[in-house]
Amino acid sequence: MSKRLLFLMPVYVLALMGLTLCLGQLAAAPQHSDSKPAARSASQEGSPILPPSDAELRERSKSLIANQHRDDGALDLYERIERQVSKTGGSNPRTLEDKTYLVLPNGMGSVKLLLRSDGKPIDPMEYQRQLAALEDALELALWPDDPKTKTASAKHQKRMLDRAELVDAAGEAYIVKWLGREKWNARDCDVFQLDPNPEFHPRSMLQEILTHVTVKIWVDHASDQLARGEAHITRDVSIGGGILGKLYRGGVFSMEQTEVAAGVWLPTRYQYDFAGRKFLFPFEEHQVVEASQYRKVGGAKEALKEVQADVASGKVIGSSR
Repeated sequence: MSKRLLFLMPVYVLALMGLTLCLGQLAAAPQHSDSKPAARSASQEGSPILPPSDAELRERSKSLIANQHRDDGALDLYERIERQVSKTGGSNPRTLEDKTYLVLPNGMGSVKLLLRSDGKPIDPMEYQRQLAALEDALELALWPDDPKTKTASAKHQKRMLDRAELVDAAGEAYIVKWLGREKWNARDCDVFQLDPNPEFHPRSMLQEILTHVTVKIWVDHASDQLARGEAHITRDVSIGGGILGKLYRGGVFSMEQTEVAAGVWLPTRYQYDFAGRKFLFPFEEHQVVEASQYRKVGGAKEALKEVQADVASGKVIGSSR
């Protein structure tokens, strides 16, 4: 999210929930799950599909969580193109901003280089300036004892730790229910509904957010990979006790991912639709982010070689890509 909306950290959390957060609780599903089986869903051939047993759910959820953690780690190794489109709300929305970025791994996450803005390509000189700045940052990242590198690394590790703790908390925060089997992007998916557990007692502000959100996920039946996730804000979320701001109920976040390499599933689409208040000022956010052209690069050392090749070529996104 933009700096002017830093207080919207909960929305970033919803983005994580669309993938890993809602998965963490599945391993604990049997003691929370609905005692009544969900309605049966018919397969393509017409035969009924039974809900998964507790044992099957435990085994598949372990595989699902392991796959997602592996996918999350792989994301920091892949280059991709992201298009971000922000619009107004209402029945006749207009585009406020349309930007396309090259996203490159930097050894501690990723960095974005602007390629197009509102349909116009970035000036080649400006793109080269961005590349030069990234080249300097990547060279610095190869010196782990540098104070700036240590600071950046510590922040990255803190983000990953917060993410892991949130996943663990979700094991207590939700009640899971199997809804049936559906096709999603030509894949046979199990669909699960995750509702807040009234017995869950949050231990932090981020964990408190879980009590305000319901989640629905589509899990690829053949691979135990997450194909789609939706998070719905069911109650207003106060920031700083409501003094700094508030996210209103009714907000929705959705996320989709697909297989970009053998056994690697990465995000292809995010959508945010929510309204709230920052201090005394109301706002709305309606944004779609589409990711494509994934290509594995590696860590900071490999990314530096890519950037140096682009700097030498003088072109926007080297012709070798």
